[in-house]
Amino acid sequence: MTDLLDSLRLAHLPPAAEAFRRKVKRFLADELPMAPADVRARSWLAFDAAFSKNLAARGWVGVTLPSRFGGAELDAFSRFVLVEELLAVGAPVGAHWIADRQSGPLILKFGSDAQKDRHLPGICRGDSFFCIGMSEPNSGSDLASVGTRALRSDRGWRLNGRKIWTTHGHRCDHMIALVRTTGQATDRQAGLSQFIVDLRLPGVTVRPIVDMNGDAHFSEVYFDDVALADDALIGQEGDGWKQVNAELAFERSGPERIYSSIVLLDGWLAWLRQGGRAERQLETLGRFAAHLATLRQMSIALTARLAHGESPVVEAALVKDLGTAFEQAVPDAIELAIGSDPDDPPPAELMRTLAYLSHMAPTFSLRGGTREILRGMIARGLGLR
Repeated sequence: MTDLLDSLRLAHLPPAAEAFRRKVKRFLADELPMAPADVRARSWLAFDAAFSKNLAARGWVGVTLPSRFGGAELDAFSRFVLVEELLAVGAPVGAHWIADRQSGPLILKFGSDAQKDRHLPGICRGDSFFCIGMSEPNSGSDLASVGTRALRSDRGWRLNGRKIWTTHGHRCDHMIALVRTTGQATDRQAGLSQFIVDLRLPGVTVRPIVDMNGDAHFSEVYFDDVALADDALIGQEGDGWKQVNAELAFERSGPERIYSSIVLLDGWLAWLRQGGRAERQLETLGRFAAHLATLRQMSIALTARLAHGESPVVEAALVKDLGTAFEQAVPDAIELAIGSDPDDPPPAELMRTLAYLSHMAPTFSLRGGTREILRGMIARGLGLR
């Protein structure tokens, strides 16, 4: 455990990142679409192509990508600041989120020159939106058991299978899919590869999944003998497991694994400050502040490792597990606090926000890898398995 915690040693945001924060705050003050808290609580699941396009015009989509592709070529610390500020106000970033966070960096690291030239400028312009094809029916977070298969053909590849819980798959242009190219599901990590799949190709069917809140940000994607060009393969055939683990380090390490309930927490705190209510909840508020400060520091430490070109997969799993536990604790604790004083009901907007996050909170420990899978990874990293 000591070695794992040492790898999350204290790190600080550099002055340049804090200076960048001021620019982001000014932009959000001027450009953030007006919306009530229960809408802003959707934030990185909220698909708003116009807002993403506006952000991209400032170079803030693909913010870490090289300037020759249209990116801002800023460091991982600046991206941390950007993400933190966007989530803090509940900006609707779902359209470009995955392309900026992981698909763009993955293509930059493992893609061919042709793939970089074809896809990275569109990501940076906010014109090309990506989704992730990892989970499958009956596989869940056990990515090594995927059964979707791509077989070589005389002109490239033929793709067959199905993906599920694909965020915004019905709204995106491309998917980066983890599929099997050799062997069987029992071969586990061996024989997996990643492909860029144009979701407009013949044979691709995308069906939205409506959740209990009435939102449709997930989808199920079917591949029926989809013809892929030879250059749809990212990196080397059979390297998919190594590549997807590098991708998951980006997915699991950022502020979005800490701040999913932050709009609710801010709204509750603002209401408590009215009429001296905060005095009655000091213990809960103090616990939240302590947990949030610690998790934020751990996330910054991960960002420092990413900035040095490392791929802290186990450490990211640890932060993601702890972060989602915090995100789930916030609506639970606020529900209890409000229920303990029924004679002082909060505003309707705050109650709608609480209702939304109470429904969504169970998914926080599912998306990006279930709690059970992550704890297995952590145990292996500690030498306990």
